[in-house]
Amino acid sequence: MSKLPKNHTFIDLSDYGRPIARHIANLLKKTSYTPIDVTIGFIIAGLISVACILLGYLWAAAFFLILKSILDAADGELARVKKTPSYTGRYLDSIADILLNALIILAIWHTTETSFILCSFSFLGIQLQGTLYNYYYVILRNTVNGDTTSRIFEDKTPIALKGEKQKNVNLLFAIYKMLYGVFDKIIYTLDANAHKGKTLPKLFMSAISIFGLGFQLLIISVLLITGYKEYIISFFLWYSLMLLVFIGIRKLL
Repeated sequence: MSKLPKNHTFIDLSDYGRPIARHIANLLKKTSYTPIDVTIGFIIAGLISVACILLGYLWAAAFFLILKSILDAADGELARVKKTPSYTGRYLDSIADILLNALIILAIWHTTETSFILCSFSFLGIQLQGTLYNYYYVILRNTVNGDTTSRIFEDKTPIALKGEKQKNVNLLFAIYKMLYGVFDKIIYTLDANAHKGKTLPKLFMSAISIFGLGFQLLIISVLLITGYKEYIISFFLWYSLMLLVFIGIRKLL
């Protein structure tokens, strides 16, 4: 199942793992495994990739980064095929993503001669990239009656959906706001009226999908296995300049 109606789907360069993710979801559809179980699976894959980076097993690190990306898509797919959407899963997924991103960048910093300051700015850039892409994607989904588990403005604790506990939603939302609040505010400030504009074109969404987490992990994986690990942090610093380009194009649209 897609997050968007068929006539609004676009080529998502960060979502290359979706076909395998759907297959995994279909295999698990009639089992007792839940989307949260799959989320735990991608957390484990992410932690293994961090360990592999630290130990110098770069091909293995790349493999587990891609596996993490696939499982990251599979938890949402499983929630849709089982018809069990939840804010618990949505926020747990996002919290796991940002913490794993931090660990991955720290592992790269620890095994290279890059300064910690550059490492920190690189991490901030990666998060702003992903936030901008998600911002536009969620706007599109809400505009065309797509999946609405994610909200354009995450400013209030949502009411728990069927099958989940409100206290879990409250806790995870509070952690989510603590970790993502500053990135959301920066992006909203840079393009506060994006939700008031026209439906974003498919070509634009395909272009900005290079900021999606899946594509970011793919870039890291390629640089790891091609011997360019030392350039990963500086690459994402320069890559972040594209933020202003995409925001400018969106405003022109």
